[in-house]
Amino acid sequence: MTRCDVSSPLRRSPGLPKSSEGDPVFAEPWNAQAFAMTVHLYERGLFSWGEWAEALSAELHKPDRAEDGSDYFDGWVAALTGLLVSKGLADAETVLALQESWKRAAEATPHGSPILLENDPLRA
Repeated sequence: MTRCDVSSPLRRSPGLPKSSEGDPVFAEPWNAQAFAMTVHLYERGLFSWGEWAEALSAELHKPDRAEDGSDYFDGWVAALTGLLVSKGLADAETVLALQESWKRAAEATPHGSPILLENDPLRA
């Protein structure tokens, strides 16, 4: 697991997986990257702590979410995307296109190599 020590209110996000010391932990590098991106955008003032907590909580309480929390960071990304779209900071179609490009890049990237959007075979 990847460990991240961030002194931010985002450490107190609902359901955030934590170590026995209370630090956020991540099963996959992309989980840590999604967390770091959220921290960065929050610290830049693009949304308030209350807005983030509300968006994440709403996403995590949707009936189609896994009860065991295994899709926690999928919900995290969906909450962040929804928040940025609702504030007019991102376009939903662009975000979806980037997600699809990332998936293709991941599938085309040899194991152990960094996943780069440039590895997407459909990217010009």
